[in-house]
Amino acid sequence: MPEVIFNGPAGRIEGRYHPSKTKGAPIAIVLHPHPQFGGTMNNQIVYALYYGFVERGFSALRFNFRGVGRSQGSFDHGQGELSDAAAALDWAQAINPEARACWIAGISFGAWIGMQLLMRRPEIEGFISIAAPANRFDFSFLAPCPSSGLFVHGSQDRVAPIKDVMSVIEKVKTQKGIQIEHQTVEGANHFFENKTEELMQVVGTYLDKRLGPKEG
Repeated sequence: MPEVIFNGPAGRIEGRYHPSKTKGAPIAIVLHPHPQFGGTMNNQIVYALYYGFVERGFSALRFNFRGVGRSQGSFDHGQGELSDAAAALDWAQAINPEARACWIAGISFGAWIGMQLLMRRPEIEGFISIAAPANRFDFSFLAPCPSSGLFVHGSQDRVAPIKDVMSVIEKVKTQKGIQIEHQTVEGANHFFENKTEELMQVVGTYLDKRLGPKEG
């Protein structure tokens, strides 16, 4: 799992990158939870998602937003972090010029950033948004949502209650040709403590449906 450093808008960005052995393999970018509440690229769910994509033959990248770990800069309330995510995608595409497609996955704050990136980058063809904090951040920019994807929430999420994200999903669902799915992990809180395995089963089932079962 090579450590990588690439240039971002606020200086160097620290990441971990796993290239696919397959030429033209799709790219996956995984975005971590809120930097001011302990979110890093080594978050358990980020790590699990990253390997979930690697196992399906993706070239996968996870990285620290500005001001986290060895990434330079300081927290920018979302605007700068969106620029960091765009820089990460640019970097991954530059070393994978033949990549057919890209997926984005994010957890909590990272889900909010990921969905904004999705709106700006037409090559992103799928998304996984976990514990999207629709009560804390404005998701009204998803009109229409350009790609199909999956929202996952814990049934016991007190930080970002399901009802708030459901109202977002209901609005988005009406867009033609785009399928937004929503799954709930019973008993899971916002951080999916002791429920990461169940979460990854839900994500894995969705990826199998979209991409076909993983090999081996």
